[in-house]
Amino acid sequence: KASGGPMINEAVVSTQSTGKLKTETDEIKELVLDTMHYCMKVDTEQALTAGAMEVFTSLLTHGTWEIRGKAARDIMDISFPLAGKRRAVKCGCIPVLVKLLADPNFNVRSQAAGALMSIAITTEGKKASIGEGAVEALITLLRMDEGSEVKLNVIKVNTLASVRLLTVKAITMLAEHPEGREKLSEIVPLLEQIKASGGPMMNKVATTAINVITWKP
Repeated sequence: KASGGPMINEAVVSTQSTGKLKTETDEIKELVLDTMHYCMKVDTEQALTAGAMEVFTSLLTHGTWEIRGKAARDIMDISFPLAGKRRAVKCGCIPVLVKLLADPNFNVRSQAAGALMSIAITTEGKKASIGEGAVEALITLLRMDEGSEVKLNVIKVNTLASVRLLTVKAITMLAEHPEGREKLSEIVPLLEQIKASGGPMMNKVATTAINVITWKP
């Protein structure tokens, strides 16, 4: 059957790529992480089967920020399906992602927040993230982002906007859990400021976060 070809190719690519992430040079690892990022937009199952989640997690502590950021981004990709979210909790990537919220590089922080946002859609992911201190780390990141660097070029401004957007989205996911909601009540005034000063997308995301945090059962 013609449709079987791409599936077989995906399996081969995922298996070979995962292997290369363990053995190749840093330059090749970056290329492989990019390749898998695009492949996982089509199919994450083969990557999960090949053990990609565990390999991505091992790269979260890599010495170069490019690889740390791309590994976190790929964890966000592979965590979109339910099986990926469960694997993320099981393989222990959440505590490492929480630490990356304080990474020296803003892009890494942004990708870590995005990965946590994806994982925390499930109740299991919310509980695990809250238990590892994600709420406190996200609050710190949201406050740190505010005027932390005055001299910003265009790239840095865009990166900071991405950090803020994904941080607020991750906060919204954790606010859906009662424990998270209680801890996050203190940042409603800050979210109101962000809502007022941000663009249309930031306004929408901040409004959703405020509504979730202030919701009363």
